[in-house]
Amino acid sequence: MHSHRPSHNAEITRMLAVEAARIMAEQSIHEFTTAKRKAAERLRIRDPKLLPDNIEIEAALLEHRRLFHQDHQGVLHELRACTLKLMQLLHAYQPHLVGSVLSGSADQYSEICLHVFSDAPEAVLLHLLEHRIHAQHAEKKIHYSSDRIVTAPCFKFIAGNYPVELVVFTAHGLRQAPLNPVDHRPMPRANMQIVQNLLK
Repeated sequence: MHSHRPSHNAEITRMLAVEAARIMAEQSIHEFTTAKRKAAERLRIRDPKLLPDNIEIEAALLEHRRLFHQDHQGVLHELRACTLKLMQLLHAYQPHLVGSVLSGSADQYSEICLHVFSDAPEAVLLHLLEHRIHAQHAEKKIHYSSDRIVTAPCFKFIAGNYPVELVVFTAHGLRQAPLNPVDHRPMPRANMQIVQNLLK
């Protein structure tokens, strides 16, 4: 009835973002699309034009964690400390942190996502095995644009209490970051120095 009122639409979109963030936090859902759909169903909003974008949901998620999860900063610090140890272990492969552990929206169920760079993925796997890390091999679709999608090898394992995804790019892969699924812009990547600074 009030679809012609931008302020009303903005309020509905804000409510959807807050509800999607609550769902992500309380149900340990990490896919924005799933949380957005569940929020729209719960609030009975059917107009797709009113749905928030991923950036709005991530901002609401950060706010939710600040307000309702008193241990959030402690968990985030522990995740980043674990990440730094992994990066030191993998320093020969120029590790870079990406994703929710970098942005700060991670929780205790989040995956540590690292990009490493080598023309020989098997060398990365051997390096892990030499340090008694048994990883599961998988593949991950990497989006550079709407019409450029490549498949990269990745390794999944547990480090301490946290799942880790290690995506292996070619040695030249540091020149161009893939698209961030949150805002569809080049993905922020943090080297070891930046992660060290985040822990201060």
